[in-house]
Amino acid sequence: METENLSCIICLERFKDPVTVPCGHSFCHACITEHWDTKERDSSPPQCPVCNHTFVPRPSLKRNVNLCHLAEATMARSPEQRDSTLASGDDRCCPDVLCQHHQKPLAIYCKTEGICVCCECSISRCKGHELLMVETERKNREEALNKKTVEIAKYKEDTEKSMAELTENIASAKVSVQQTSQWITTRFSQLTKTILEKQESMQCFIDLEHQAVLEQADQHLNTLQERLMQLQHTKEQIEGLQMLSDSQMIQESRLIEVPQIKEVPTEVSVTLHKKLTQVTEVLSQITKLVHEDLEKAVDAAVGQDKQGSPQDKRPVLAVVPSPATPSYSAGKEGLSAHYCSLTFDPCTANSHLLLSQNNCKAEHLSTGQQAVPTHDARFDNTWQVLCSEGFKQGCHYWEMVVSKPWAYLGVAYLGIPRKEKGKRCVVGMNEVSWSLQLDERELSAWHSGRRETVSAQQPQPDKPLRIGMLLDYDGGTLTFYGEGQVRLHAFYCAFAQELYPACWIGEGVSVTLCPL
Repeated sequence: METENLSCIICLERFKDPVTVPCGHSFCHACITEHWDTKERDSSPPQCPVCNHTFVPRPSLKRNVNLCHLAEATMARSPEQRDSTLASGDDRCCPDVLCQHHQKPLAIYCKTEGICVCCECSISRCKGHELLMVETERKNREEALNKKTVEIAKYKEDTEKSMAELTENIASAKVSVQQTSQWITTRFSQLTKTILEKQESMQCFIDLEHQAVLEQADQHLNTLQERLMQLQHTKEQIEGLQMLSDSQMIQESRLIEVPQIKEVPTEVSVTLHKKLTQVTEVLSQITKLVHEDLEKAVDAAVGQDKQGSPQDKRPVLAVVPSPATPSYSAGKEGLSAHYCSLTFDPCTANSHLLLSQNNCKAEHLSTGQQAVPTHDARFDNTWQVLCSEGFKQGCHYWEMVVSKPWAYLGVAYLGIPRKEKGKRCVVGMNEVSWSLQLDERELSAWHSGRRETVSAQQPQPDKPLRIGMLLDYDGGTLTFYGEGQVRLHAFYCAFAQELYPACWIGEGVSVTLCPL
């Protein structure tokens, strides 16, 4: 009778991983699953093989713990059946390991002794101990392992992040030297043979400076190696004193002195672009003379304005490239090839500026400051905001609509001052930014606090202005365009760091980033 009650009606064998369906009948998990799978293939709903009760939808199967334990107990009393079950390889109800004393499943965990025991051991040997079902303890252990897995994943992520940051810094140092050398080579290639001699001289200087940095680093490394050898030698001397007699040891120990340790720098600093600031500024002025002033002089000499056709009189829409950079075709299509989508970074926005339209519009509120969280990147005292996107290579073009002419538009390095008071934080008023000032009276170009008047049509008060900017990072140019994409002004500079579009916005003025 006991065997019949513990047998599955489908396979007619003792239960293996018994489950109970909603009508109350029990079956082997594999048997009822296969039975219902067959029904589904025949487009029939799942039914109980005993009472033919139909289940819609198909119910989930849950293990019958009591029936499983009962099957385990009877299995332990029948060695032949136990061996048969073990040989089948199904260990979800019947563990592989049995109690050596009672030949029963180790279904209980004794927390006091930290071992798994059978039912009889839990009554006799572990009386009064803290006991749990093995399944419960397994779940507890799995939860603990999951927490450790999460912790390990975090440490792994932090380690990978540190490696990536270090790798990026190393690459940045190399790129800084390469870009400075490339920019100088590009500029000198446009000038006369006399200037080419200076180019060779400057390139030699770059190589020497680069070599000097490496030599200094090698010297520091050699110093550290010599110190290590000296310390090791002193350590060996001290160890050798232990083998001497008392009098010899006392006498010789007076000669042992700890070497004086001086701090050795471990940083490898590349400041080439700073040393060449004066040179790059002169080259920028020469480039502007050649590409802009000389071009106007030549046009005036040949009488282009008098004899040319209306088609010839249209403004040049792209900066004249250097020989090492590709040409841009004139017209909207040429600039659109480099069009990029931008968004304002809310972490940098001054508290007077309200961002909207998915951070594509920045408006200076006349009602005063907003409540914004403190952030290291925020401009605290300057009505300014940066874009989230930065550029450190390639060509990029974007346009902004300014509601009325009271703003500064340009680009800046991440190192632009953000917490100071005064104009030094304004884009174009420091050595790490370039800008075009929109004013009711005139347009002005700014860099490092120096102003240059832009020859263009005077802006009209309270009329929106559409300003375009083309950044050719590798070629070292930043060009501004006005209404109808008329070229307004161009900066020439050897950019050394990642550039971010920036806006200073006057009270009551809004700036909107234009989509493609």
